[in-house]
Amino acid sequence: MNTQGDSQSTTKLMEQLSKNVPHKEEKSFLAGPQTRSRDFIFILKVLIEFIKGFRALHFVGPCVTVFGSARIKEGHPSYELARKMGSGIANLGFTVLTGGGPGIMEAANRGAKEVGGKSVGCNIVLPHEQRQNDYLDKWVNIRYFFVRKVLLCKYSYAFVVMPGGFGTLDEFFEALTLIQTNFIKRFPVVLMDKSYHASLHQHFEQMIAAGTIHEDEMNLLLYTDSIDEAIEHIEKNAVEHFNLRQQEKIKASTLLGESH
Repeated sequence: MNTQGDSQSTTKLMEQLSKNVPHKEEKSFLAGPQTRSRDFIFILKVLIEFIKGFRALHFVGPCVTVFGSARIKEGHPSYELARKMGSGIANLGFTVLTGGGPGIMEAANRGAKEVGGKSVGCNIVLPHEQRQNDYLDKWVNIRYFFVRKVLLCKYSYAFVVMPGGFGTLDEFFEALTLIQTNFIKRFPVVLMDKSYHASLHQHFEQMIAAGTIHEDEMNLLLYTDSIDEAIEHIEKNAVEHFNLRQQEKIKASTLLGESH
């Protein structure tokens, strides 16, 4: 047994993890009660982040948000599927909205750009400096995950869930819970790659059997491997159901420093 090698590997892993911890102020905020002044200052910073996000995304038009892993590289089947999905969404007339980073997010934004569609991102600022991808017409950098999730839901008429990790599932369940509880309208939710999401589908069936969710709530979801089926589902349950029409552009305010 190579205990020295194992020890070195563990040390390297801990060093890497230490670089990826949240911002100190957010970590401190989530650690329990702070002084009143520190909590108040944090609230003001969150308010500023919301205002920044609202100003940046106010004019991007109706969106479809694509969730997915940042770790999947170009050439991977899921990357190429997300790329085609982005093109399909753009051809339907929607703006493709993602978390703005690499991987699946990049692929969806790239697909939109390749067919002349609109492509925007809501990028999270992380200690390891995740940067926005190269296929964005517009983006905003957000410091807090909960602010970012609100923005990704606020401007969307449908959600597409590609293969991803904890973050993708967090965003998916956030949107699904808001729909289930009627905090937002019953926008369509598409899970692409039936094989990848098979265990999730099975778990939902178990939840139905246990009575923790209702069978009708599964009507919110479409599991598919087909871009055409996904686009048809979004068109029927978003464009037609909510009678979406091209509207006159809202005028930007120079006083507020806004731009289209």
